[in-house]
Amino acid sequence: SPWEPVLLLLSPPAFSTTCARCAKDRRLRQKRAISERQLTRYFVDQRKVRVVGGQGGGGGHSFYSEPRKVFGGPDGGNGGDGGHVILKADQQMKSLSSVFPFYQGFHGERGGSKNCYGANGAHMYVKVPVGTLVKEDGKVVADLTQHGEEYIAAYGGAGGKGNRFFLSNENRAPKFFTPGEPGQERVLQLELKTTAHAGLVGFPNAGKSSLLRAISRAKPAVAAYPFTTLNPHVGIVHYQDYEQVAVADIPGLIKGAHQNRGLGMAFLKHIERCRFLLYVVDLSVPQPWTQLQDLKYELEAYEKGLSERPCVVIGNKIDLAQSRINLPLLREQVAERVIALSALTGDNLEELLLHLRDLYDIYVKTEQSRGQSPVKW
Repeated sequence: SPWEPVLLLLSPPAFSTTCARCAKDRRLRQKRAISERQLTRYFVDQRKVRVVGGQGGGGGHSFYSEPRKVFGGPDGGNGGDGGHVILKADQQMKSLSSVFPFYQGFHGERGGSKNCYGANGAHMYVKVPVGTLVKEDGKVVADLTQHGEEYIAAYGGAGGKGNRFFLSNENRAPKFFTPGEPGQERVLQLELKTTAHAGLVGFPNAGKSSLLRAISRAKPAVAAYPFTTLNPHVGIVHYQDYEQVAVADIPGLIKGAHQNRGLGMAFLKHIERCRFLLYVVDLSVPQPWTQLQDLKYELEAYEKGLSERPCVVIGNKIDLAQSRINLPLLREQVAERVIALSALTGDNLEELLLHLRDLYDIYVKTEQSRGQSPVKW
């Protein structure tokens, strides 16, 4: 037809994988890097939640009637029970930022005629990160430490009774029924404690974030100013036998952290769940062994016995000249094993990875000997 050339010009060009422009558009767009300051809006480790169970459905009120059977008696069924509000630990969740301040279970349906019971209300499931502590009035009521673990935060109300339930020899035509009961109402405090195998503990600018970036794929912010890390980061160290060791980068502590100075108590609680500790010490400062003494004092003041967990001392920044001078002095003052490395250049990271695996194997054997299952990632 005479319009065919015009239609060919107006039609969009066919997709071609050989075209450089089209091939570039097909690439997956990488996520924009989020700074540590922006990440504070997304990472929430405390949340106050009001939960209300679903209300039970009311009982039915009806009488059976059909031709030649007018007085068939009561046939109102019972109402359905209200749904529960259930907290469920999910390994994919890393923060409490997606948890809303209010949840309510679904209501049960009202009982129908012909002895039909009302349907029960569906349960409301709230996904929370693994390691969430549930408190009520300051008392711990649940500790969700395993993936898939559930806790009923609020029970749904029971359904009402229909008039069929009240049939008796004395009352052959009951007209009364009961409404559904309201659901349980509670106010809970959710507190997240990061669950990891190893925890990097050290003062600000000791190189914890740089070390985590060197041994895992985690990308915490790294800068030359104190308190660069404001949120705990968890990196996964992969081994050839497919074992995975989780290492948590705890924000830097200062003297008096157990008295809530600096970031203080907000992040000391994340160290509680770590099975063994990695003390990161800056070798370039004068008398680096005093850092280890101060760190152990802060941990012990926060929780007795916390500083006695299996540990290793990591002397960071061995690439500096002053660090090589302080290394033999540190080993004389410290009874624990000292691993000197450089997170910036990657020197001697293999020794740390091998010792980290040894600590993990000891932890797994200890848990299995106790009849408990070790935490897996």
